[in-house]
Amino acid sequence: MRRIEVLAYPDVQLLDVSGPLQVFASANDFLMQSGEPAPYEILVVAASGRVKTSAGLVLEGAPLPAHGLQVDTLIVPGGWGVNAACEDRELVQWIAGRSRDAVRTASVCSGAMLLAEAGLLDGRRAVTHWGRCAEFARRFPAVRLEPDPIFIRDGNVWTSAGVTAGIDLALSLVEADLGRHTALAVARELVVFLKRPGGQAQFSQTLKLQEGDGRFDRLHGWILENLGGDLSLEELADHANMSRRSFSRRYREATGRTPARAIEEIRIEAARRMLERGLPVNQTARRCGFGSEETMRRGFLRVLGTNPRDYRERF
Repeated sequence: MRRIEVLAYPDVQLLDVSGPLQVFASANDFLMQSGEPAPYEILVVAASGRVKTSAGLVLEGAPLPAHGLQVDTLIVPGGWGVNAACEDRELVQWIAGRSRDAVRTASVCSGAMLLAEAGLLDGRRAVTHWGRCAEFARRFPAVRLEPDPIFIRDGNVWTSAGVTAGIDLALSLVEADLGRHTALAVARELVVFLKRPGGQAQFSQTLKLQEGDGRFDRLHGWILENLGGDLSLEELADHANMSRRSFSRRYREATGRTPARAIEEIRIEAARRMLERGLPVNQTARRCGFGSEETMRRGFLRVLGTNPRDYRERF
């Protein structure tokens, strides 16, 4: 059995703990239903027996294991309590030592700060929650922080982005251990919308556009339903019941970008999802309204720094 240890500490993010834990538990359930032995031994460990999460739920943790006992995977979650945990020298030293016992070490969300505090990320590529990236970069300049991916593997150290990305990370660990078939079965059991690869962006471009005052939320929904149709400035302004000039000005005020730039970003995000599902490039270009493969290729290079064919092959 592979021993999985998930660290808990005061004010830890509950889903950072329970999300990965449930992925491994569901992998056990899936294989045992097939008559095979459970592949994982799963433990929540803590410096104190009872830990109150930031959600108010109290977790019962096993004592921190002594160094020298081999462990397959150490998972360090994040949460509101991570800054205080970083100041707990005994806990940080335990993480550093336990990582040496582990085949692999992983963090969820701002748990990357604990790994960095323990010196485990120096010189490595890493990711954390997008909202903590600026703070992380200031505190840990020796880490090669990347703000966009859902999760990153650098050697035997894995880091993941915010909260639910821990589920994506755990599914990838299960796939590495037990194969893609089992990982997909677990994803279906957990009703995960999509088993996301690590290089995907942390958050939706359409969701980002909705950070404004909400005036154009319905328009964005209509755009997503009509990507292959006429999305000219005239058509958008007409749908928003505004003049072209008024629409352009107010849209930029609300979203921080021109309508043309927003349309391109929405189309590229939709194309990424289609390519990740295996759709051909030419069909994707047509369905997303690019008009031609070359137009889509130029957009991908400008926004993502790669072309659609390479993106499809990678993901």
